[in-house]
Amino acid sequence: MSTTPDRPDQPDRREPRADVNWPGPALVVIPTYNERDNLEHVVAATRRSCPAADVLVVDDSSPDGTGDIADALAADDDQVHVLHRTEKRGLGAAYIAAFAWAGRHGYGAVVEMDADGSHDPTDLPRLLDALGGAELAIGSRYIRGGKVRNWPLHRLALSRGAGMYTRLMLGLDVRDVTAGYRAYRLDALHKLQLDTVTSVGYCFQIDLTWRAVMAGFAITEVPITFTERRAGASKMNRSITVEALRNVTRWGIAHRLRQLRGALGRGRIER
Repeated sequence: MSTTPDRPDQPDRREPRADVNWPGPALVVIPTYNERDNLEHVVAATRRSCPAADVLVVDDSSPDGTGDIADALAADDDQVHVLHRTEKRGLGAAYIAAFAWAGRHGYGAVVEMDADGSHDPTDLPRLLDALGGAELAIGSRYIRGGKVRNWPLHRLALSRGAGMYTRLMLGLDVRDVTAGYRAYRLDALHKLQLDTVTSVGYCFQIDLTWRAVMAGFAITEVPITFTERRAGASKMNRSITVEALRNVTRWGIAHRLRQLRGALGRGRIER
């Protein structure tokens, strides 16, 4: 069915499936903007790979008709839902709207998945199962068993470099800090002060990882296979890269200053 955030006829999923070991029923969130050539394949593969999970497509008024395709998929499957938004406001805002929708409708776990086919739905059950011992499970390209296929060398270098810089600045022990394929326990996610998140692009993933670490979440990385998008153009652009660089640098400097002040304070006490 096609939905808006506050429609009263939406499903109540508070009763978890007995045949899965997840923290409650699961919702796979797929944000879209001009993904008409990919969406049907991705949703169908997700439903086959993890039939116990529901799907929420969050479409930002795609001019190519992606929203209409999402509505048709939802009309044929009562476990597929659509959240239409009136304007393109970025990946971060789309996910935050989806998290709120999931909370209102009784889900216990929420998964972030790209619409372009780069995230393999067959990895989805392992990602959700990992929430049995963690608040955040990250689908990692850069741990043992993780793979990247068909990506241009410059994109791989950018991803690797961004991860190394982020881990250095923030002191993170997460190998794939920029990963976009991840699962959260919804009760934990709402502890991250989502109303204060301003990250728009892929920096949103770094932002929430950093917040999860600072909140003391148990984080696990699950190896996945990442493949270059099936069709269409990448959403990566210069403004997204600049946002991530600016924010990570700002957060990193603030983090190191806090560490320095703490060390100086301990030194004065010891004297």
